[in-house]
Amino acid sequence: EGLPPQKEKLRMLEEKAMFQEILPKVLKGDLKVVLSSPKHLELFLLAKQRVPTELEKLMGPVHLFSHENIPSLVNVLKMAATSVKKEHKLPDVALDLLRLALKEDKFPQFWKEVIEQGLLKKPSWPASYLCFRLLGAALPLLSKENLQLVMRGDLIRHFGEHMVIAKPQNLFKFAPEMSTYVTTFLEGCQDDPERQLAVLVAFSSITNQGLPVMPTTWRVTRSLSPHALQSYVAWLQNMFLQPNLDSLVDFSTANQKKAQDTSLNVPERAVFRLRKWIIHRLVSIVDQLHLEKEEALTEQVARFCLFHSFFKTKKPTRQIPETKQHFSFPVDERAREFIISAFFSLLQTLSTKFRKSPNQVTGGQSWSYRLVQLANMLLNHSHNVAILTPFTVQQRQAWDQMLETLKELEARSSEAKATAFQHLLLLVGIHLFKSPVESCELLGDIQACIKKSMEQKTRRSNKAINSQEPPWVEVMVEILLSLLAQPSHLMRQVARTVFGHICSHLTSRGLKLILDVLNPQMNEDEDSNVVVTDDSCEKQGKDEEDEGSDSEDNSGSEADSEEGEESEEEERDGDVDPGFRQQLMAVLQAGKALGGVDSDEDEEELGDEAMMALDQNLASLFAEQKLRIQARRDEKNKLQKEKTLRRDFQIRVLDLIEVLVTKQPESPLVLELLEPLLSIIRHSMRSRGSTKQERDLLHKTARVFMHHLCRARHYCHEVDNCAEALHAQVERLVQQAGHQADSSVALYYFNASLYLLRVLKGNTKRCQTGHFPLCHLAQTASCLDLSIVTPVYSSALSSFLTKRNSSLTVSMFLSLFSRYPVICKNLLPILIQHVAGSTRPRHQAQACLLLQKTLSTRELRVCFEDPEWEQLIGHVLAKVTEALHTLGEAQSKPEHQKELASLELLNTLFKTINHEREVATALLTGHLLPCSLPPRRPKSEKKEAKDVPTQSPISMKRKKKGFLPETKKRKKRKAENATPEADATAAAASGDQPPSTGKKRRKKRKAKVLALPQVNGTPATKSSTSDIPTLSPSTPAKTPKLQKEREKLSQVNGAAPMSPTEPTGKKHQKALPKKGVLGTSPQSALPRKKARLSLVSRSPSLFQSGAKKKKVPRKKGMMP
Repeated sequence: EGLPPQKEKLRMLEEKAMFQEILPKVLKGDLKVVLSSPKHLELFLLAKQRVPTELEKLMGPVHLFSHENIPSLVNVLKMAATSVKKEHKLPDVALDLLRLALKEDKFPQFWKEVIEQGLLKKPSWPASYLCFRLLGAALPLLSKENLQLVMRGDLIRHFGEHMVIAKPQNLFKFAPEMSTYVTTFLEGCQDDPERQLAVLVAFSSITNQGLPVMPTTWRVTRSLSPHALQSYVAWLQNMFLQPNLDSLVDFSTANQKKAQDTSLNVPERAVFRLRKWIIHRLVSIVDQLHLEKEEALTEQVARFCLFHSFFKTKKPTRQIPETKQHFSFPVDERAREFIISAFFSLLQTLSTKFRKSPNQVTGGQSWSYRLVQLANMLLNHSHNVAILTPFTVQQRQAWDQMLETLKELEARSSEAKATAFQHLLLLVGIHLFKSPVESCELLGDIQACIKKSMEQKTRRSNKAINSQEPPWVEVMVEILLSLLAQPSHLMRQVARTVFGHICSHLTSRGLKLILDVLNPQMNEDEDSNVVVTDDSCEKQGKDEEDEGSDSEDNSGSEADSEEGEESEEEERDGDVDPGFRQQLMAVLQAGKALGGVDSDEDEEELGDEAMMALDQNLASLFAEQKLRIQARRDEKNKLQKEKTLRRDFQIRVLDLIEVLVTKQPESPLVLELLEPLLSIIRHSMRSRGSTKQERDLLHKTARVFMHHLCRARHYCHEVDNCAEALHAQVERLVQQAGHQADSSVALYYFNASLYLLRVLKGNTKRCQTGHFPLCHLAQTASCLDLSIVTPVYSSALSSFLTKRNSSLTVSMFLSLFSRYPVICKNLLPILIQHVAGSTRPRHQAQACLLLQKTLSTRELRVCFEDPEWEQLIGHVLAKVTEALHTLGEAQSKPEHQKELASLELLNTLFKTINHEREVATALLTGHLLPCSLPPRRPKSEKKEAKDVPTQSPISMKRKKKGFLPETKKRKKRKAENATPEADATAAAASGDQPPSTGKKRRKKRKAKVLALPQVNGTPATKSSTSDIPTLSPSTPAKTPKLQKEREKLSQVNGAAPMSPTEPTGKKHQKALPKKGVLGTSPQSALPRKKARLSLVSRSPSLFQSGAKKKKVPRKKGMMP
């Protein structure tokens, strides 16, 4: 297709020649050969399509769909279905046969005789899947009459049975593939809404005893045209009001037919199942709609659900179209319950998916507000409409007051708090139709809280008039808890939103109300004040006979029933108690049925009447025992159900805790959450894996505790008054961490103590800072008291290194040491003590590991003066040497681990010592080098040699990549007569770096020369350990941030801040060239983070005593 006429003729001639050559060899002019295999039949159909004249000359007229050829066609299709069993696709020969049948007007005969009476007579799953795929592929090809024939035949019933029984995992489910076929069909006929409606109605009419087999969330409606969608919704509503069971393609499965239960075949049951599916189907259609485009359809479904949930017609009227709708079958109480449930599902969809949409309804009002106005309109038309549960006078007053409050809140719609209160009020107001008594009380409390919260700004300066009345926020917390007790996702979302706006006003008592619900001890010992309800569980028992029938159709239902009987027998045997055994023995002895010495005589004397009496006594005894077993089982199930509901309620209440920690992380109330959350984690870890609710509660509590609380960026900054209590809490948490049986639980307690340390350290006190070292300055400026905290962690570390089984781990103390190096400094003696001696080998290995990780940190090195650091390294080296005396004599795994850890610690010590020597050597040669070296060759000479502009800021590496035209080159910023020496002097005096030239080595050497200030009154030429940071080749040389840190450090050490370009000392230092070169500094082996000070005010140490002066290698930029 699409080829030029000449090429098209050439292609046809080539095909004609090919077929003339192949057909006689393959088909041999025999119809039996054609019907022998799918390949021969496919070749025949292809030749009939391409070269019909040559085929007719070869084989003559062929009637492929004659009665004689039907069995052969069925066999060929079965072979084709088996051949594509693993590919899950439709064979081409089947679709070609379908097209030939349509072309020859033989489709009814083909469909009935070949498909329904042939392939489905003794169906196999490959043949069934071929029929299903052929049905889906045929949809775009069929006319309305053929669609009617196909969609009401035996194949559709077989497809419905497959949809019902395809529940085990080992059976292939065809529903997704059929959905693809239907979607393709709907998208291909957008201009024919009648065909779209016919196909969708046909699939919705496939029912199993009244229940449609297609899911209520079937998403093919997205491909419907607007007119077809409107017609489909109208059909659903009409079927809901006046079900036409005769128009349905109903079937029963094999197991349902074997049951022969007459109660399952009554029309009332079929109507109930059909209506339940239809109402949820309507809600699902609204969920899939684009609200801006289909607002009228959404309003139609919402009005339909609201009216039939809570109202009934007294007299039809034109103003209310729903009053003209009548039920052919009456709606009973059970049907009304699932209609109400569907309405609240629709309300949730409208409130969450389409919330705050500017074009969602006229006037910008929310859908909840619009439904409340509709309900108010229905209440006012009392002559035409009656409410199913009439309001009392008090309930009607609560409804009217709610409307007035809504108007007041609508005037404040710009405030987020007013919008949240409005959503809460609307939701509780709509629940007034479902549960009038409870909702009436809630409405009054909510309106009182709303008025007080809105008037709080004006009365903030005045004190409360009635001190006995609880604050409004506590009343609101109780209301939110009562709403969370209901299993409604919409309630949960609204409660989260409202609490997010009122949590800034939360009091300690309000928080205690929430924590009491989460307290595992109170929930197990006492009954909670909040009653947890579950409507779905109540409906489950009522709908068992309806929904349970579907599960009977599973292929493994018989095996499941046998397993259930075996489990019941095992449970029955396990429930036999000694009392029942004694009663059984007594009955048998009374009836003389127990064998003994004279058993033969007793059997002869026992007559028929005695046997009947004995049987009756035994039957009554076992009946009583069965009732007792069932009562115990019911009680056990009831307790388990209550526990499950309680855990679900706690999971929902945790939403409030998450909102509080997220919205108000700086509130002092957050500190009161640590121990209650830890209690939940500890209790859930003990019973983890028992139920899904327990695991969900544990995971959510741990996530809130770790991610939202301990790792939060913000924390409380008002702990001056409770610093002592926080120190005591730190001690308590560390002790509890050490007493836990599980190290994973202990980790949460230890992290809680670190969080409190962070809070204490982040809260500063007013104090006069003198000339203290840097590490002591941080202590005096914070609320953290090291004299209290250090003994706590010291005892924990001692316990960890002495107890055989400790819940503390190495990672906990590494986290402590990395965050608080000052505490680590005070705990180092304990670690050094346990490196060698009478300590267990495992504890020695742990001490060595802790020392190895901590000694290599730069934060710890800053906390030591040089003599202290030298003494510390000496002590550790001596202890490691003592521990290595037994090297090679290890006989157990802990001893091997100890030796390995000792060697690694020794390696770390050697690296530290070598690094200190290299730093000291670099400092010494750096002071002597500028005095002996001649001036450096100017930059301009080097650049002129390569014909490069003198002041060009572009690096040489960048120049090698390509050449720019003169118009694109960067202009010189400095005068041409400026010398390089003057430029360097100006740059050094200003303290600002020029644009990067790409020569990093020269830049860093310059920074090292300029970073030689006077510290503690010692000249830079004599002090080899002046205030110089350890610079690596990758460290920025002279940044403003580093200058500020250096100036601050000089002030702390009692020296005046100096410019890095003007170091004090001997006079010959001023004569040094500004771009002199230092010796190459060794790269630091310690981990580097940011540009921080590592060596502060140090004098020559023992690491420098044996160091020799290295001969500085000459660089390219130096003069010979």
